[in-house]
Amino acid sequence: MAENVFDPNYGKPAAPETAAKPRTETTRSTNGDALVDVVALRGIDQVYDQGGKPHVVFRNFSLSIPDIPDRGQFITIMGPSGCGKSTILRYISGLQKPTAGEILFKGQPRDPHESVPMVFQQYSNFEWKSVLHNVTLPLELQGVDHREAEEKARAMLKVVGLEAHADKYAKYPNLSGGQLQRVAIARSLVVHPSILLMDEPFGALDVKTRREMQDFLRAIFEAQEDMTVILVTHSESEAVFLSDKVVVLNANPATIVADIPIHLPSARDDAARIAPEFEHYVAKVRKALS
Repeated sequence: MAENVFDPNYGKPAAPETAAKPRTETTRSTNGDALVDVVALRGIDQVYDQGGKPHVVFRNFSLSIPDIPDRGQFITIMGPSGCGKSTILRYISGLQKPTAGEILFKGQPRDPHESVPMVFQQYSNFEWKSVLHNVTLPLELQGVDHREAEEKARAMLKVVGLEAHADKYAKYPNLSGGQLQRVAIARSLVVHPSILLMDEPFGALDVKTRREMQDFLRAIFEAQEDMTVILVTHSESEAVFLSDKVVVLNANPATIVADIPIHLPSARDDAARIAPEFEHYVAKVRKALS
């Protein structure tokens, strides 16, 4: 049986007599300053049993995402199907445990009481609840007073442009595909996470709506303080438009083949999409994927 079932004890500190000394994973910025890793995957193995034969997705795989104080960053992970992109997001969210290795947050194992929100390609809203109560849900789970939760949820719905739809059920055709993803994003952002995970969130949208959602997401990211967004997508242009860095994987087992910083203006619009630098980065990402 594949060893990918989330263990509720995973990430809990070891007993005092065997606990290791706290350690902090760091990388270096371009000027040499030490940066603490907001997330670090260390020595990851992922092996599935396929009919008695092992299928290795990761073998001693490591990935560091440094925390850039007071700014945050937008990271995109790309690669062929089956290389483990979505698996990395599930590790970080706590939905999956690797066969071996560790996932560290600011140098420490996961706090079992903390969750990392993730937005999926398929709409993950609760259709029997209103838009408002979809967004209040994570606050209520944290024990926030009902009235306070609704106030915060309404404020977030205003941020994502859905305040007029607060009382509608969160399902199609009451809301469009783009609006449904905005509900999911609002629900994730209302708890002010330090990390937001997104797994092909716009893959099911038409071209026009997808571009609008890219504009929306980048603007939302710029408005946040010190938040790291980790996106999985198959679109080179989407990755370049949204990201500060694109990490490209290969497969069988996965390794990092390219780590591409994207030096475009922080506030991005249609002008960024037609800039020569934009096409340069798209070509660079495409070459790394080939």
